[in-house]
Amino acid sequence: MTEEERYELGFKTLNALSDGSAQKVIESLGDVAPELARQIVSWGFGEVYSRPALVPRDRQLLTIGMLTALGGCEPQLEVHIGNALNVGLTPAEIIEALLQAAGYCGFPKALNATFVAKKVFGERGLLPVAGA
Repeated sequence: MTEEERYELGFKTLNALSDGSAQKVIESLGDVAPELARQIVSWGFGEVYSRPALVPRDRQLLTIGMLTALGGCEPQLEVHIGNALNVGLTPAEIIEALLQAAGYCGFPKALNATFVAKKVFGERGLLPVAGA
């Protein structure tokens, strides 16, 4: 696959996950780091997220767990919680994953991630979370 084909696949994959916000990602970095934007699209989504071995739902669940464990990634966590909802995860499943994370990465990180989830759920009219 050529670099341009990878970029096109990444753009398509990112748009599918994020309800069409691939262009926003590119524009958000365009004046400071356009190559970083291109690599996020080409490599992150054209190379990794587009692989068939995991369905998008599972990739998003893993991503939420890893961003929670890292901590300090709240802006990215907000995007990926939104993407997780877009690909079929429910708010209750996301909250359950964050509860699971508390035992492995600590309550402060799980709490920070839960407040990000609360913000996303609120913006989408998904509060209160049933079954949580």
